[in-house]
Amino acid sequence: MITAILGGGASGLVAAIAASRNPACQVHIFERQSRVCRKLLATGNGRCNLANTHLTADAFHGTDPTFVLPSLQKFGLHQTLDFFGKLGLLTTTEPSGRVYPRSDQAGSVVDVLRFSLDRPNIHLHTGTEITKIRRDSKGEFLLTGGGDNFSCHKIVAACGGLAGTALGGSMSGYQLLRSLGHHCTKLRPALVQLKSSYPRCASLKGIRAVCNLRLTWDGEVIAQHSGEVQFTAYGLSGPAIFEISRDACSKPGDWVCHLDLLPEIPLALLCRLLSARQRQCPSLTAGNLLAGTVHNRLGQILVQEAGIPPNTPLAQLTSRDLRSVADAVKGFSMTLTGPMGMDCAQVTAGGVYTAEFDPSTLESRICPGLYACGELLDIDGNCGGYNLQWAWSSGYIAGTEAGKELL
Repeated sequence: MITAILGGGASGLVAAIAASRNPACQVHIFERQSRVCRKLLATGNGRCNLANTHLTADAFHGTDPTFVLPSLQKFGLHQTLDFFGKLGLLTTTEPSGRVYPRSDQAGSVVDVLRFSLDRPNIHLHTGTEITKIRRDSKGEFLLTGGGDNFSCHKIVAACGGLAGTALGGSMSGYQLLRSLGHHCTKLRPALVQLKSSYPRCASLKGIRAVCNLRLTWDGEVIAQHSGEVQFTAYGLSGPAIFEISRDACSKPGDWVCHLDLLPEIPLALLCRLLSARQRQCPSLTAGNLLAGTVHNRLGQILVQEAGIPPNTPLAQLTSRDLRSVADAVKGFSMTLTGPMGMDCAQVTAGGVYTAEFDPSTLESRICPGLYACGELLDIDGNCGGYNLQWAWSSGYIAGTEAGKELL
């Protein structure tokens, strides 16, 4: 029996390893790039956050997020860590629940996966993109790619999504599955930076702050999160921004990100602290009012947001002025114009409709013998290792099922 794995990324390599556990199954991996797992090498800023101890279905999104449940139940966190442990990967878990390789290098994860492909029944074809799939009269799949034809009994589509186009993201997987009768939702970037029309973005570039943030659409709260925000020349980035980016600017209207830059300090206490600074240093200028509380450049901009010239002596500020500065700190707002593009996104939101697949086996309901896994399906996870967990879980289930003997 021959099983073809379309894609040599995270889910594809796990699918190949799982399928190969049946020695009667010949597994052929087709990767259109010159090497496997290019996107995986870049995940987590090169550290590879491969899982999270706080794994629940609530961390996933899509038309039907419950679609992930059977895969997570069969191959969840413990099975994932056991799988990689047996491949020789040592891991460490941070207090946040994020799991990383002990080496702190994504290359370690890629290496143990690559080394595990060295089996007599696994065959890797890099630089080979499958561009066409059809079925012959016997029910076998006929694949076309790189000028050659190839036949197989089963297929695991692990082509990945559109996100990260510079690292290999493409539409090829969606197009192949459409040719076999499947349908796809609208695609959009997720876990991505957000652009803003705020006029002082360039002045804030490079500043980091731990905030509470709210995303609003026409005044309605759409999402809330806490964590690190990074200011950029074009808008906002950082882990907390990635968490809300899936929903941002998803429809017409006024989208605003509201930042509480000192979430641990109540507004009334902050007003008292500013008043104390004024009494202690009356000759200081307003631009230094927030020195020691937030980044200096950010503090000067917040004072301007409150409508106070930075050169104004503190002695001239009224209690209303101090309250205005405190309000700016606790509710700094930036109007959003949209997410950065798919080339910057870590994940694709949307994908092939999960209703067209059996959640227990990941086999197509439309095209028997075809399985799909990973980012290609309409499932995406929160920041923190959840998307790779879906890749491992779905890849393992799809590969195991596709490696079974034909009845």
